[in-house]
Amino acid sequence: MGQLHYGPARVPSRESPEQAIALLLERGYSACEIDFEGGFWMDYPWAERFGTLAADAGILLSVHAPIAGFMGHVELDKKQRMAVGMLDHSAGVAKSCGAELVVFHPGFLLGREREQAIASVCEQLTELRARLEGKERAVPFGVEVMGRVNELGTADDVFAISAQLDWVRPVLDFAHLHATSDGAFTDVERFADVLTRADELLEPDAPFHVHFSDIAYANRNETKHLSYGEGTLRAEPLGEALARFGRPATLITESPDEDSHQSIKTILLGALTR
Repeated sequence: MGQLHYGPARVPSRESPEQAIALLLERGYSACEIDFEGGFWMDYPWAERFGTLAADAGILLSVHAPIAGFMGHVELDKKQRMAVGMLDHSAGVAKSCGAELVVFHPGFLLGREREQAIASVCEQLTELRARLEGKERAVPFGVEVMGRVNELGTADDVFAISAQLDWVRPVLDFAHLHATSDGAFTDVERFADVLTRADELLEPDAPFHVHFSDIAYANRNETKHLSYGEGTLRAEPLGEALARFGRPATLITESPDEDSHQSIKTILLGALTR
């Protein structure tokens, strides 16, 4: 396969860009997702410096937008305007630090049929794109597979949105996929099938963007991320599946502890070098 970039879903220090990059390098990482899920904490000068240092160190960055930054609202009200602002600002930070994409959640069904909700998401994303182009911050976006089986955000939903908008990429969260399939992601073919569908949608040089951790679930819905080995999701079949493709990959670990991050990294690198 192409080059694997691997790293955590959180910047390891908010003290300074220099401290954050030093910790990423010390821990052997080559990727990092900037964690804005709970809100923005990084200003533009911080982002610019972080991006410069990351590029010099060979670390690929991505940005995870706030949880409330989703499209497909039923009402074009204050919540929708706030969501647009959050995604706009996320794109501005991504542009400042040279991030490869902005990860966001697809939203909710909100009582609608799935096709209607997807159409609404795509329509509002198209309007957002025009706004971003006017500000010269039209970076790629990545729509994430979610972990609740009866809400918007299944793999099919994510692929449908990505197929309609060439600047939106699928973000493959295999912990969520494992949860919503009642623990079915145990063999290489399961992983390879999802990667194949993403491969058919992505432009030639774009990397797979993958989220991974062990996961707890109930009734086919995620409940929490687990330390690696506490659940039933394993990294070996993912590594073997990735090895079948010539495409590079950015893999973001959402595990709750450093030991798990390191264990998954070792397993993936071993699978890719066999």
